[in-house]
Amino acid sequence: MALTPDYDDDPERFRLASRVTRQYLIGARSLHDHVASKLLDAGASRVLDVGCGEGALSAAFSGAPPFPLVGLDASAVLLRAHPGPCVQADARRLPFRDGAFDAVVAVNVFHHLDDPALALREAHRVLAPGGILLASAISRADSPELAPAWSPDPTPFDAEDAPDRVCEVFAEAEVERWDAPLMTLPDRDAIRDYLVARRMSRVEAAESAGHLRTPLPVTKRGCLVLARR
Repeated sequence: MALTPDYDDDPERFRLASRVTRQYLIGARSLHDHVASKLLDAGASRVLDVGCGEGALSAAFSGAPPFPLVGLDASAVLLRAHPGPCVQADARRLPFRDGAFDAVVAVNVFHHLDDPALALREAHRVLAPGGILLASAISRADSPELAPAWSPDPTPFDAEDAPDRVCEVFAEAEVERWDAPLMTLPDRDAIRDYLVARRMSRVEAAESAGHLRTPLPVTKRGCLVLARR
């Protein structure tokens, strides 16, 4: 199922990616903070967080989430740190009845799947009529300042084609895009960690970081797709 199946074997890489984002994000709130705000604005009352990891969406609320929020992830290791409730399951076969939720969230999840359409159809199924899907995707042109050392691999759910993929299942979608220098990596250690979080070996990442100027602004590109059932 997953294109990056190391979350159980190497959860520290996942955690490093989260720490780097939190530490070096500038001039903007995190994507999970933005999604939490969207859920509040939509008046969500039953939310499923697909690919919840260790609970970043739950942590985006001040205090406990103001509605039932169920996390779902394929990684048993990551779920151990989730504040709950949560369930280990496959995004392609959600263990919930039809119409069980009025919002489904998938933050940077569907690009891990060989066939995102299966998960999109499942998200559609478990949404009640009028329910909302919020799914984010990373651009294949993300982090261009790192291009001498690294660039994203194409995936089945890049920001460039994510809206069309969603509209294969949902009737229509709104798209919010970002394309701005939202991070600054202050030194070579920060660049190394950024690259390690993107599956580069630590030795290669350290060597690559030595060839880049610091501080290094990093342009983040991606989109959030919002679709109603």
